[in-house]
Amino acid sequence: MATTETAAPAAALDLTHIRAQFPALAQTVNNHPAVFLDGPGGTQVPQRVIDPISNYLRRDNANTCGAYSTSRNTDAMLAEARAAMADFLNCGPDEIVFGPNMTTLTYMMSRAIGRDLGPSDEILVTRLDHDANVSPWLALEEKGVTIRWAEIHEENCTLDLADLASKINDRTKLVAVGYASNAVGTINPVKTIVRLAHAAGALAYVDAVHYSPHGLIDVAALDCDFLVCSTYKFFGPHMGVLFGKREHLQRLRPYKVRPLTDAIPNRWEWGTLNHECIAGITACVDYLADLGRRARPCPSQSQAATRRAALVSAFEAIHQYEHGLMERLIAGLSQIPGLKIYGITDPAGFEERCPTLAVRIVNQNADQSANQTTGQTPLALATQLGERGFFTWDGNYYALNLTERLDVEKSGGFLRIGLVHYNTVEEVDRLLGTLRQIVGG
Repeated sequence: MATTETAAPAAALDLTHIRAQFPALAQTVNNHPAVFLDGPGGTQVPQRVIDPISNYLRRDNANTCGAYSTSRNTDAMLAEARAAMADFLNCGPDEIVFGPNMTTLTYMMSRAIGRDLGPSDEILVTRLDHDANVSPWLALEEKGVTIRWAEIHEENCTLDLADLASKINDRTKLVAVGYASNAVGTINPVKTIVRLAHAAGALAYVDAVHYSPHGLIDVAALDCDFLVCSTYKFFGPHMGVLFGKREHLQRLRPYKVRPLTDAIPNRWEWGTLNHECIAGITACVDYLADLGRRARPCPSQSQAATRRAALVSAFEAIHQYEHGLMERLIAGLSQIPGLKIYGITDPAGFEERCPTLAVRIVNQNADQSANQTTGQTPLALATQLGERGFFTWDGNYYALNLTERLDVEKSGGFLRIGLVHYNTVEEVDRLLGTLRQIVGG
């Protein structure tokens, strides 16, 4: 097999220990072991995240700020979750805003930012982004705001940084960019983009939903104004989290009900929050921190006691392991006849991509369009893989502007294969063998 030519990932993670924590991984489909390659749409969760969610509903279900024990317990739980996400992102707890999901939080923030914008103002978005970091800004065209687009290099699905820089000017009020593409895995040079935005006096709004399970996020180092993520993408409950610089959360005016406090971050949280899901957030962050303590023991006891230091170690180990899996997968996919990988395929550029792969089976006849399928549409491939226990996605994954730009939207988009750290070498090899059987290569 072609994949044997690629070395297995270094054993920095204890996969037996890791996989034993995820009940969902023990499932079977038609007598095939379930292989979860759908992480970009939402990862599975460890038992230690499930337990506090059910325990909250069993014991502490209450609204906040009450003069009784279960309400006080709820207040304490929310404070703990903010502290955990502050460690995860490297910011202050009062800079953490909870919401239903990244999309809702971004629409909320775009409404507030848009209050002060008008016909002389511009916002820059990119062709590579999930639509949740596009449509909320497009909606401001109603106020006369001009939306400009940063283009991509189609051959490897990377941002055209020169084009992006050329479209930032003294009228630009905000630059919206993804940390990593949820469709093709490209990691964008976010720190450079933030610097370009700030040089023009613009805000920088970063969608880190797809990057969050794969790499360490440090909002202090990025110096971004806002960053959003979703905990269900990194082994937690279905919740959205927004980081906003303290100065902006205090300065901007949220749309809110009158009795809601003006104190941050609560003034940005509309109505009663999903307390039971938030109860799982601390456990989610602690799962990753404990992974770091096991995989990369800290050199000193003081560092070992710091959750942020443990998270740094966790993502070092995750990065090393996932990239080994990714190299193995790309090497195998590249040898399947008629299969095209979209995005970065040159090993020299692998540090600029996540282990998320968008592929298609294309017609190789010279007189046919390269985008025309041979009958193996992304949906047909996903269906056949699903029957064999491999969970993948087909379609555009809300990265609509990318599928339209690459002319694959009308023919089903992509088949997306997403690896996370609980996947194994054996799963990658079985996927490659199954794809070869389906495609006939």
